[in-house]
Amino acid sequence: MREFYLRYGKRYFDLFVSIVSLVVLLPVFLLVAVAIKLEDGGPIFFFQERVGRDFSTFKVVKFRTMTTDPQVAGPLVTSENDKRITKVGKILRKLKIDELPQIFNVLRGEMSIVGPRPEVPKYAKLFEKEYRKLLTVRPGMTGYASVVFRNEEQVLSRYTEPEIGYVTEILPKKIELELIYVSRVSFILDIKIFLWTFLKILAG
Repeated sequence: MREFYLRYGKRYFDLFVSIVSLVVLLPVFLLVAVAIKLEDGGPIFFFQERVGRDFSTFKVVKFRTMTTDPQVAGPLVTSENDKRITKVGKILRKLKIDELPQIFNVLRGEMSIVGPRPEVPKYAKLFEKEYRKLLTVRPGMTGYASVVFRNEEQVLSRYTEPEIGYVTEILPKKIELELIYVSRVSFILDIKIFLWTFLKILAG
């Protein structure tokens, strides 16, 4: 049953949820696009290379939440008080709205609604053995570890160097949780994680 779902059912689930979500959330997309443009006039979307299924790479798309000022540089990970995050960006991140454009990645077949979060190549290569196992399925917009570590940026704010905290504390734990997901993936589990994500966002 698991293999049948992975081979056929999961993709249909992804297409159904992403198409319905895109129609329902279209007004939100428009409002967010206007808000980002009004704040600093910069681009609406942010593209970044991530590692996908079978270790292939793709460009993940998000609403831009950080400044475009080249003088304000920093690590690939962000903490709660990161000065690069814009005012609009803070709201988008808190509500996870910045992740919504990944619906297009799902429609393109690069991601799933539920699955291990796609990592940047730099960090995926540090744990390549584990990611080779994780990425036998498509990475997801949300996942087991994503919900558990919804306060990731708050945790990283405790570190003077957030990147070290991410690599040594958070990422190993996220990988452990995602390996559990991959070993147990099913339609029921995907529904549970999808609903769990929605409830967590509503809870703030």
